[in-house]
Amino acid sequence: MQNQVSLEPVEYLAIGHVAHDLTPSGPRLGGTVAYAALTAHALGKKVGVVTAKGRETSLDSLDGIPSIAIESPHSTTFVNTYTAEGRLQFLRARAERIEFERVPPAWRNAAILHLGPIANELDPVMPPGFSPSLLGITPQGWMRQWDSNGRVSPRAWEEAEPALQQAGAVVISREDVQGNHEMIERLAHQTHILVVTEGPDGCILHWHGDRRRFRAPEVNEVDATGAGDVFAAAFFIRFQATHDPWEAARFATLIAAQSVTRPGLEGIPTQLEIESCLMEVLH
Repeated sequence: MQNQVSLEPVEYLAIGHVAHDLTPSGPRLGGTVAYAALTAHALGKKVGVVTAKGRETSLDSLDGIPSIAIESPHSTTFVNTYTAEGRLQFLRARAERIEFERVPPAWRNAAILHLGPIANELDPVMPPGFSPSLLGITPQGWMRQWDSNGRVSPRAWEEAEPALQQAGAVVISREDVQGNHEMIERLAHQTHILVVTEGPDGCILHWHGDRRRFRAPEVNEVDATGAGDVFAAAFFIRFQATHDPWEAARFATLIAAQSVTRPGLEGIPTQLEIESCLMEVLH
């Protein structure tokens, strides 16, 4: 079943599971679509979300963003631990798959369609009937696997090419590919624009055979969870507005750097931060 929401057209549509993140301070809402939708909302976009979750997860934190939530026995549940060697992640439960037919017709021509899987919960290729101006993909949910204990690890995304060719822009993290430079180059050759985020080091943008690094400012990192999703939403929106991927990468790098200075969804950019990062264009 789907909850009843206003089905007026939206400008930014995010599809994927929300996460039920188990933290030392208790469960909290997470997942790519949660961070991306709230970032898009902060950037002034009319946003819609299509997701799946269990009753244990509330979407109240989505600030009134219209959401279609497919009822599931459980939400997709993660336990994340950050160590000196990187993130240790376990998948404890997984919500129902999301079929594209669940997306209401009024939302299928959103200016930006963001596919943000976290646990291989949707098909990577957009079917006929969808006509976004920009298809943005954050494919981490197709680039991970988990063992019988739920331990999450990277995997090769074997079926990537059709999705990469269809996408207008793709954002991955270096962690998604375990720093494999050959894999990054291969992905870059298969899609229009590829951005590889590198945490506190910023990002590298691949476009038309060229690549450019964007350094992140030094900040006091409190919580890096969701920073890549904040980056992706900021990048897609700025790119769609300017048609300039270099400018979009610069803007998104600054926005994402600010997001890690606060825990969880508190890292969604403020209006002051957005205005400050936009003003950098003048320098």
